[in-house]
Amino acid sequence: MSKIKLLDCTLRDGGYVNDWKFGHDNIESIFERLVDAGVDVIEIGFLDDRRPFDIDRSIMPDTDSVEKIYGNLDRKQAQIVGMIDYGTCDISNIKPCSESYIDGIRVIFKKGIMHEAMEYCRAIKKLGYKVYSQLVSITSYTDEELLELISLVNDVKPYAVSMVDTYGLLHPEDLLHYYEILDANVDSTIGIGFHAHNNFQLAYANALAFLGKETDRDIVVDATLYGMGKSAGNAPLELVSMRLNEKYGKSYNINPMLEAIQESIMGFYDKAPWGYKMFFYLCALNDCHPNYLTLYKDKQNLSVSKLNDILSMIEPEDKKLLYDKIVAEQLYDQFVTEKCSEDEAREKLSAELKNRNILVVGPGKNIELQKARVDEYIAKENPYVISINYIPKEIKVDAVFTTNVKRYHDMKTDGIKVIATTNVECRNGKFDFVFNRAPLLERNEKIMDNSFLMLIKLLESIGINKICCAGFDGYSDKEDNYFNPEMEYYFVKDEAHNLNTHMRESIYEARHTMDIRFLTYSAYDTNNNEHDEAF
Repeated sequence: MSKIKLLDCTLRDGGYVNDWKFGHDNIESIFERLVDAGVDVIEIGFLDDRRPFDIDRSIMPDTDSVEKIYGNLDRKQAQIVGMIDYGTCDISNIKPCSESYIDGIRVIFKKGIMHEAMEYCRAIKKLGYKVYSQLVSITSYTDEELLELISLVNDVKPYAVSMVDTYGLLHPEDLLHYYEILDANVDSTIGIGFHAHNNFQLAYANALAFLGKETDRDIVVDATLYGMGKSAGNAPLELVSMRLNEKYGKSYNINPMLEAIQESIMGFYDKAPWGYKMFFYLCALNDCHPNYLTLYKDKQNLSVSKLNDILSMIEPEDKKLLYDKIVAEQLYDQFVTEKCSEDEAREKLSAELKNRNILVVGPGKNIELQKARVDEYIAKENPYVISINYIPKEIKVDAVFTTNVKRYHDMKTDGIKVIATTNVECRNGKFDFVFNRAPLLERNEKIMDNSFLMLIKLLESIGINKICCAGFDGYSDKEDNYFNPEMEYYFVKDEAHNLNTHMRESIYEARHTMDIRFLTYSAYDTNNNEHDEAF
């Protein structure tokens, strides 16, 4: 019958959330709560000689620093371990175990450096520590590579070898495949561990699958308080301990865990919540490094489904989990050229608007307050009417320009042509005209995606040199800025003056190449006294 050990790594993996700055009082409190809970193994942070000593942080340059933070704390029966990312802590910074507060050291490493890392594990073991060899990104190993690693493990004989699901890609059946290879080939005196991440909402389920596999060897299951950890977080300690108590005869005291969550963890969660998110799901779905998605999101050009499409195209396979910016940029350029080409849309929209007066309609209150002026202009000029991110009830529009996913969701576009930017996906079929969003954006502004300025840029780019505008009142710091209050941005009133100034300057610049006139009052217009003359 195996001996199960519960390992808490809140003070180490949780540190990715707050740069390991838990605060000294929190560090002590968390540690003591975990001891009171009866957790078998407590990981107290990283050993990393690149970081200076800070009593408020659980990342320390050497083993002497561990003593300064934890030395006065009663560990009782808990085994105390630290973690080293291979290559970040020289062996000279690690005193022999007999002179150290910690009992063991976990060494994480990627498969490409397995030989060097396992020799480092051997050196740590010679210093008297229980050594855990942590296999980063277990899903990147082929069966043959895993057997190669096992041969090194059996030679060094660490205390345990652990599967680390770094990017949260595992499903239970995949986990068991790796586990069975390890269990069948690793020396029986060596424990096997598992560290889960929650990108697929499977950290807890995978931990249960790991615990449920019958074996005679010792096993170690990792967890953190409230699942605290980088990206989507980890398996929650309070859930895993509950299951161990119910099914495996354990007697962990869950109340101290709950106290630690309330006292020390929730404050960090409120500031920077972790857990299952669309971002991490997309990365896991496509077996790719999160930096790819970060780069593509920063381009400000693609809808969520297009982001999923481009991530699925990353190749070669070995580049997916090893981020390569050159590969990422080349793929983006290729994707935009092939999937987001706007040449046809430019030609079609240009032909649609040829020889037409154009009326651009916004959602300001003056679209109703000065309705008579708008109606008179429409009756006289028969313009091509383009509304922006909404469809007015009493004005017949020819097309709507949509740049906002939520606003598009709220519109009924039956019988109305849609001019969309590439961050918005059509619900049924295809939009009439689609244009790349990124070139239309403002830079360094509170509202970088101001749809009015985006449309002006778009129309100017296809050769339109004259437009009439209505319903662009400008921003107020006192009143609602839209006839429909649900369209209000939460920060607009605080930024009203700055936004109006920027809009006036932008309209002034645009007027160098385009005749832009306002049919209704607008704070953006430097020619407000010319309304009656112009129309």
